[in-house]
Amino acid sequence: PFFVNRGGLPVDEPTWERMWRHVGRIHPEGDRVAQRIRGAADLPKIPIPSVPVFQPSTPIPERLEAVQRYIRELQYNHTGTQFFEIKKSRPLTGLMDLAKEMTKEALPIKCLEAVILGIYLTNNMTTLDRFPISFKTHFSGNYFRHIVLGVNFGGRYGALGISRREELMYKAPVFRTLSELIFDFEEAYRRCWHTLKKVKLGHCVSHDPHSVEQIEWKRSILDLDKLTREDFRKELERHARDMRLKIGKGTGPPSPTKDRKKDVSSPQRGQASPHRRNSRGDRRPSGEKKPADPKAMPDLNGYQIRV
Repeated sequence: PFFVNRGGLPVDEPTWERMWRHVGRIHPEGDRVAQRIRGAADLPKIPIPSVPVFQPSTPIPERLEAVQRYIRELQYNHTGTQFFEIKKSRPLTGLMDLAKEMTKEALPIKCLEAVILGIYLTNNMTTLDRFPISFKTHFSGNYFRHIVLGVNFGGRYGALGISRREELMYKAPVFRTLSELIFDFEEAYRRCWHTLKKVKLGHCVSHDPHSVEQIEWKRSILDLDKLTREDFRKELERHARDMRLKIGKGTGPPSPTKDRKKDVSSPQRGQASPHRRNSRGDRRPSGEKKPADPKAMPDLNGYQIRV
């Protein structure tokens, strides 16, 4: 059953409670079934996928294959119940904590969870650029949505993710341009009888797992019904160029440490203090400047040295 934890590992109470409520809704004896299975001691142990660990010399393409293999081993969640609540507005550090919980519980996941997990497992690959790619398709009168984690290594594009369809998740980083990658997904959708309607592209995700930034999920929204084929390609390449420029310029404020190194030494900064005090004295109604006390100068210099 879908709610049996892998290898007998404990699952946090909120996750279990969501499972029990779901069973109670769809099964006439849901509560009793859940308790009977939960208390069973003879259930077979399900193997737990091992989180990939890499040597420093392991090439990035091999690392990406191992990450995708791990995501696939967790399996796609066909139950209709979302095991992990993902709010896109959460800061990156909160989403990384959730990804760590995914590796601990090793439950089946869906495409959005796979994207968060992919970011978590590639944080130490600092030469790899990661960005979300969302798809909206139409089939048989209904609209469907899917998301993968786009990657760029050495100027070549690929993707990580999970899907019911093998051709709609992993793409090795072999595509020369972003448009080639997106067109490959479009062709895969066409083979599934889906028509691609919209593509949403986010910006590169920080490699800092403690960052309080939010992931930019939809920097560019491309509506294929309003774009010609050539305009669609140009917009994809424009987005790729914007990501390169953002990475080249760097994001975030300058490092305070570097600013402090460029400043003058501490004694010189300390000498400015008497001038500030004198300037405040200039604003006194008398208009007279208080003369400096020569006896206090040795103490003041001593203070500067301590600073």
